[in-house]
Amino acid sequence: MRHIRLLLPLALAAGTLSGCGAAIEGRAADDGRPVVLTTFTVLADIAENVAGEHLRVESITKVGAEIHGYEPTPGDIAKASEADLILDNGLNLEAWFGQFVESVDVPHVVVSDGVEPIDIAADAYAGTPNPHAWMSPVNVQIYVDNMVEAFSELDPEHASDFEAAGTAYQAELQEVQDELVDGLSALPENERALATCEGAFSYLARDAGLTERYIWPVNAEQQATPQQIAGMIEFVEAGDIPAVFCESTVSDKPMRQVVEATGAAFGGTLYVDSLSEADGPVPTYLDLIRYDTRIILDALGGGDA
Repeated sequence: MRHIRLLLPLALAAGTLSGCGAAIEGRAADDGRPVVLTTFTVLADIAENVAGEHLRVESITKVGAEIHGYEPTPGDIAKASEADLILDNGLNLEAWFGQFVESVDVPHVVVSDGVEPIDIAADAYAGTPNPHAWMSPVNVQIYVDNMVEAFSELDPEHASDFEAAGTAYQAELQEVQDELVDGLSALPENERALATCEGAFSYLARDAGLTERYIWPVNAEQQATPQQIAGMIEFVEAGDIPAVFCESTVSDKPMRQVVEATGAAFGGTLYVDSLSEADGPVPTYLDLIRYDTRIILDALGGGDA
């Protein structure tokens, strides 16, 4: 398969793995399905929708974790060594991932393969791909295609099931995309703008016809400078932007300064890098993208409410 490449052999001492291996082996004994390991919870949920009951899908990072600066533990590496397939987002999202996967001999797929990247335009990351491709339902349909192909190679017996599940899930993704585009179409031009703390919405903005502005490009650099805040204030005032937003995994204090300076409303908290717990607002990716869509439309004036 063109996306899968074998990685370097496991190079950990036996003592490092001994504390974690027993639990993993015990779990595998209870469940004989192939194990697919993803780097974060959003990918895990998308993968579960494609895998159905045939594969066991797990995430390295937990709910609420900040993915950009994550530091893998020995337990994570032990878990990865027991997996049958590892999925990562790519596009430089997981800065820690390259060294991590060098420690395990497991097939690896980059699920963003085929997405047309958008380069970050400012600050230290200028010229590098924006990693948040999953924030566009259009792109996630490409993720699904890559997962269907990978899962079909991993478990050929259930290839038709993966294909059917992927097609059904893509239809739901397109419904969310259509809802966003239809809601925004009724707004005046100046209100079709998405001002956020992190530059996590470039792909969603491109595919929905929004103008994007952010305080910092990547959450790894989330200490806002006075210049960054001043730039956002200028953007909001010049466009008469009605509302601004921030993401759930970072402090919204810099954006609150923008609100105070401009009189724009704080439109709400958006979810990007992590799902919530099962009883929270975004326990699945579809919940996440629908939730963000409603928050954006309601705050900008394009919602039904």
